[in-house]
Amino acid sequence: MNPHQTDRRHFERQIVYARPIFILLALLALLEQPPSPAARRSVSFLVAYLLVALLVTQVERLLRSRGWHLPLACDLLALGFFMYVSPSTVPVWFPYMFLCYAAGIRWGLNATLPLAGALSLVLVLLTAGKGELDWMRVVSWLGLTTGTFAGGAGLAFLGDHNRHFAAEIDFLSRISATMQVDQGLAESLRLFLEELATTFHAEEALLLYRDTDLERIFLWRLRAGESERLVPESMPLSRTDGFLLDDMDATLCWNSLAGPGSGFGWDRRDGRKIKNLPRLPGPAQQEFKIHSLMTVAFEQGGQATGRLFVINGRNSFHKKDLAWLEDIASHIAAGLENIFLLRHLRARAIEAERSRIARDLHDGILQTLLSIEIQLDVLRRRVVSAPEQAVISLSTLQQTVKNEGAELRQTVTDLRPLRVQSADLVDLMRGFAERYRNESTVALDLLIDSTQLRAPDRVCREIFQIYREALNNIKKHAKASHVVVKLSQDDSRLVLVVDDNGEGFSFAGKFTGDELDRLRLGPISIKERARTVGGVLTVESNPGHGARLTIEVPLG
Repeated sequence: MNPHQTDRRHFERQIVYARPIFILLALLALLEQPPSPAARRSVSFLVAYLLVALLVTQVERLLRSRGWHLPLACDLLALGFFMYVSPSTVPVWFPYMFLCYAAGIRWGLNATLPLAGALSLVLVLLTAGKGELDWMRVVSWLGLTTGTFAGGAGLAFLGDHNRHFAAEIDFLSRISATMQVDQGLAESLRLFLEELATTFHAEEALLLYRDTDLERIFLWRLRAGESERLVPESMPLSRTDGFLLDDMDATLCWNSLAGPGSGFGWDRRDGRKIKNLPRLPGPAQQEFKIHSLMTVAFEQGGQATGRLFVINGRNSFHKKDLAWLEDIASHIAAGLENIFLLRHLRARAIEAERSRIARDLHDGILQTLLSIEIQLDVLRRRVVSAPEQAVISLSTLQQTVKNEGAELRQTVTDLRPLRVQSADLVDLMRGFAERYRNESTVALDLLIDSTQLRAPDRVCREIFQIYREALNNIKKHAKASHVVVKLSQDDSRLVLVVDDNGEGFSFAGKFTGDELDRLRLGPISIKERARTVGGVLTVESNPGHGARLTIEVPLG
């Protein structure tokens, strides 16, 4: 069940349980009246109505999955009959109040106010028809009728407020659902901007983000009705004032940009009205063909880093629209920050992976190919004078090419995406360890505390990638003769330790991943993989005597 359905069921349940309570209050008020045939008929009717209301509560519980509820038309008919048979106006107030509250929830305030006024007038007419109203009491009864209407209108307002609250929660739930890490930044922003344009009946919705690391502004733009993948426009920071305005704390609306314009706005920090509203420069207005707009800033890390724009609404924007857009920006800021951070981390991880592949190719096969080229040139000159020696050298070169081909195939295999599950992790690690021992001179001890690991698949996948990359780095760069790998798990964490006796890193001491980032040291790809699963990396290095990598991944 989605959040919107949950809220609707909650408010419908309020109506279901409020009905017998108000009927019971009306029955108590009726029992205070002097005995009469009309009073007895009214009591009989209210008792039957109460039994029906209690039955409805049970039916609603049984049919909860189908969303059944008693139509308000039935309550309106019951109220009409009770108004006709009741000997006094006072007991009628309670079902009247209930009907106003329920109609406010289901129909809204605008539709309920005329109903409340009409019912109040009917009460006055019935009272007059029964002879209870004389000219001396006209003023008091008019006041009482006004009070009755005011009470009904107040309850209708409460019901309508609940209805709007459910609609707002539904919308915020929908836009939160668009911020999904798995579907990526472009699709998340497309769905989000589509919701904005639809909600405010606008032609376009825009999101501008200022990336201080790259010193660029990124603009995502969606026209209403479009469904294509969004590709951001990139602009220099020099255009910040043009698109992000010179006041990042301004929350503003322009319903007309012609001439002096027509608009309003306030400072998002304290809500104070802005007298001199910032305006978009003329080139920006022309480029986006802006006739009207609303714009608010969103934060990351406590600072405004971007803006949301809703452009060219079908109708004029109001202050409540601007306040609602500001609430949306505040609600979505955390989700946007997470997606932008993940995008940044993924970009860094891709860059680090490319750098590692380039380094491995340069230090491996490219150096070997250069050596083969030199040796082939030497053989070309000696093939006539020393054919037997050339044959031996060619045989050696052939074996070298074969070995390099095998290593290149293994590199390509390692680059393929892995599907690692917790049940397969131990077998994969043992299989790689066996191959590692056969292909290198490094002695490897793999110690696993438990063969039944209970960790999410994505954690297992990253742990295996870290394990494989760490061992390959040791084989190529550490000049180690022995490495020990330990994998253990308890109720709260999964721990991987890789300990070798090689040359270690260029630094000495024990550092966390964040400290290594500040020092620009350590294995970049391993650091990023550890962060991806919320793990903590610790690197302890003793140059000339080896290094130890520890990755702790919380499982709670």
